[in-house]
Amino acid sequence: MTTSSTTAKSGGARVGVQKFGTFVSGMVMPNIAAFIAWGFITALFIQTGWLPLLGIDATWVQQLGGWSSDPDVVNVGLVGPMITYLLPLLIANTAGRMVYGTRGGVVATIATVGVIVGAGIPMFLGAMLVGPSSAWVMKKIDALWAGKIRPGFEMLVDNFSAGIVAMLMAIASFFVIAPIVTAISNGLESIIGFLVDNQLLPLASVFVEPGKILFLNNAINHGVFTPLGTSESLEKGQSILFLIEANPGPGLGILLAFLVFGVGLMRASAPGAILIQFVGGIHEIYFPYVLAKPLLVVAAIAGGATGVLTNVIFQSGLRAPASPGSIIAVLAQTPPGSFVGVILSVIFSAGVSFAVAAVIIRSGRKRDLEAMAAGDDALAAAVAKNEANKGRGSSVGDLLNTGAAGTAGAATGAAAATTSTATKIQNVVFACDAGMGSSAMGATVLRNKFKKAGIEGVNVTNKAIANLDGSEDLIITQNQLTERASEKVPGAIHVSVDNFMNSPKYDEVVDMVSK
Repeated sequence: MTTSSTTAKSGGARVGVQKFGTFVSGMVMPNIAAFIAWGFITALFIQTGWLPLLGIDATWVQQLGGWSSDPDVVNVGLVGPMITYLLPLLIANTAGRMVYGTRGGVVATIATVGVIVGAGIPMFLGAMLVGPSSAWVMKKIDALWAGKIRPGFEMLVDNFSAGIVAMLMAIASFFVIAPIVTAISNGLESIIGFLVDNQLLPLASVFVEPGKILFLNNAINHGVFTPLGTSESLEKGQSILFLIEANPGPGLGILLAFLVFGVGLMRASAPGAILIQFVGGIHEIYFPYVLAKPLLVVAAIAGGATGVLTNVIFQSGLRAPASPGSIIAVLAQTPPGSFVGVILSVIFSAGVSFAVAAVIIRSGRKRDLEAMAAGDDALAAAVAKNEANKGRGSSVGDLLNTGAAGTAGAATGAAAATTSTATKIQNVVFACDAGMGSSAMGATVLRNKFKKAGIEGVNVTNKAIANLDGSEDLIITQNQLTERASEKVPGAIHVSVDNFMNSPKYDEVVDMVSK
């Protein structure tokens, strides 16, 4: 009884942290394209950017970069306004929509203008606080008179109440929240500055690398490092914070160690995993390898710390977030003066994690060979544990060609797949927490299956569960998320799968759609 209670509490705590992390990263991740766009504009047009370094310093370049020497030109550019206003307001709007739909997004955006103007500096942290809280206030106020408004006055009440709440929240943000958030931001920047100046920043890997295995990587990277790093990048032209979590080196080293010293399926699947992790930028692919041998987290920490230390020594960093954490994305966001440091940070981190992982893998090689001879599939068990840690759909099992995930959702999936419906299926949606990554790959697999089966006119997309709107005819989710999706859209057909890639349920879906 005690053991069960402890396990439940532990799982509840982990799920709670994951949900919080999902919410925090959910404010930033949908807007990563905007951060990347800002990074490219900065890289090209600022005075130390690529075009000026190549001798292209025409007036239009100076205008876009905001450094025109012509006194008659309004010297604003794109870089400053985008980071000061656009990016925080996008975060606020996304956060508001997560809490209270379009109405919450509008109120959140207006309220966040107060904290931006009040602080006078890029207010990412302010947007992440004011945005969702303003939407929550609007939601609660609307609930006070829900169903009590006389017919014909709904629009009047809705518009004026939203306008008044947004105004009051903007004023409160200007006078009260902005000074508080500014002080917090300055404190965080001082702490990071202290760690960098004293070469202590590599210690962050002690928390970051295990956090990645527990699927807190998006919360850590996009919830903490991206906002702080973007502010630092505006001031210095780059930030080391963008590479603390996104460096693909540690994962590459671990996978290379399995390729050289591993046995069985773990060795055979390593080449494909390397390509997906290092070039594709999906770091999740190496998590099951670490879970199969938990001591490998030491290799990840050592590799991550080495990469951070290398960037500290070379004073290198990125202009904007590298998302996903692909070597291509990393190099695309590297400023001219940081290429040596950034490239060496990836190489050194991969080398150190490879060396540490090699010792750990070789020390257990005999046991691994015996287990393989006995028919034990360590990677399959690790993939299943990986999904349990994630708490939502993970495609890595099928990416690694394992049948690992078990049959937990088989009954639900089979029942759903054979459910009859009078409505023709035209809109199939893969749904997961973020609506990216795993679900996107699953959607691609099913599209290919439909194409091979000659099925046309069926739209296959991927969404976050929170964005399901009832237009879906058939929704495919990982088994741990099916209940949430069913509550969101009870009228759709729901298919539950263990993995988003190459699930046998897809053949049943193809048969169902073709009828």
